[in-house]
Amino acid sequence: MWFGIAAAVGNAISAGIVRTPGNIASGLPNAWLFLSVWIVGGLYAFFSAPAMAELGAAIPRSGGQYNFSRRAMGEYAGFVVGWSDWLSTCGTAAAVAIVISEYSGHFFSLLAGPEKVKIISVSIIVGFGILQWRGIRWGGNTQLFTAVVKTIGFLILALACFLKGGAAHQAAIESTVSLPALPLGWPLAVAFMLGLQAVFYTIDGWDGVIYFGEEVREPGHDVPRAIFGSVFSIMGIYLLLNLLPLYLLPMNEIAGNTFVLGTVADRIFGSLGDPIIRSIMVISMLSCLNANQLFCSRTLYAMSADGLFFRQAAKVNKGGTPTIALLLSTLAGVIFVIWPFERVIAMLSFFFVANYTLTYTSLFVLRKSEPQMNRPYRAWGYPWTTAIALGGSVLFLIGSIVTDRENAPWALAILILSYPVYRLMKFASRREAVSV
Repeated sequence: MWFGIAAAVGNAISAGIVRTPGNIASGLPNAWLFLSVWIVGGLYAFFSAPAMAELGAAIPRSGGQYNFSRRAMGEYAGFVVGWSDWLSTCGTAAAVAIVISEYSGHFFSLLAGPEKVKIISVSIIVGFGILQWRGIRWGGNTQLFTAVVKTIGFLILALACFLKGGAAHQAAIESTVSLPALPLGWPLAVAFMLGLQAVFYTIDGWDGVIYFGEEVREPGHDVPRAIFGSVFSIMGIYLLLNLLPLYLLPMNEIAGNTFVLGTVADRIFGSLGDPIIRSIMVISMLSCLNANQLFCSRTLYAMSADGLFFRQAAKVNKGGTPTIALLLSTLAGVIFVIWPFERVIAMLSFFFVANYTLTYTSLFVLRKSEPQMNRPYRAWGYPWTTAIALGGSVLFLIGSIVTDRENAPWALAILILSYPVYRLMKFASRREAVSV
């Protein structure tokens, strides 16, 4: 259970908290609207957790949501979820490695510069790949350690802000700097939807334990506990980290700020604020990178075992690590570092919620098609909580298509193109099985 929570916290609480508050405040320069986006995101995760817990406990396989969609709706639905999940997770690992490298340049000028950032990023990804190659214990212990350290660091920062931030809080209240007018009507709807996109991308990963279903000793008991513990831990930390700038800074200093927590730390610790918060963020992002590489290798392993990818990627070493899947995932992360893919990063929240939509649909399908399935945990509030989560997912996808004219069409195009890739992988897997 603790490993599952550590994996989720490590994955979810990372680079997203650096830029997301400033971006949301730019479109919603009002404290209540700013917080409401995070609250809606938290409620979405809360209503989603029971469905994910039931599926994770009933289908305890490594690989994440892919397993649920494949069992409920067939191989192609599973492939869409697994392929997009694998690519986006590898991409997230690459993006995190780049941010870690950029932060390293702030500490040591010798490491600054675009080319050095790429070299350091590749080295970090390869280094964690070698660490995980040793076995699940090495990757798991690293995840537990980094998740605990980052959580303690953020809690200490929050405590210091509330204890020592009285003067800064008073100054923020008395600030008379004017803000841009709050958008109304359609512009407000667009700003709120873009804010939700940022929040969903930032909080994604609260279901981290489902990527290790086969490695959990008592999945029927520990998977639900890990999922609910992850949701409450992640949303508690995120709400706290977003209350800090609202407490210490006027809204005009939050809006558009690409390093809000750094500004918060400066108010409390002076010149030491920037290195302190960057140190916490580096540990936070190392934890995220480790979790993402654990996730993506398990997804590829599950797809390979089911014949939806090259079967060689299902090989596992003595330490429990799917070595070929880990190697391919590490190489994918390296490629994403060398050839940046900003548009893919912008589309990740669309893919995340599309996968959630298929997952919650899977619960309804399996309740009807397999009523006798062993369910150690049954979703609290079913069907209403699941219906709320599914309805929220569908509304989010529709809102994304309507409001995000730049990235949503690309996301839909990639989903359509997934079918020929699926057929190709099925053909390659069959040929490989015949040759063996």
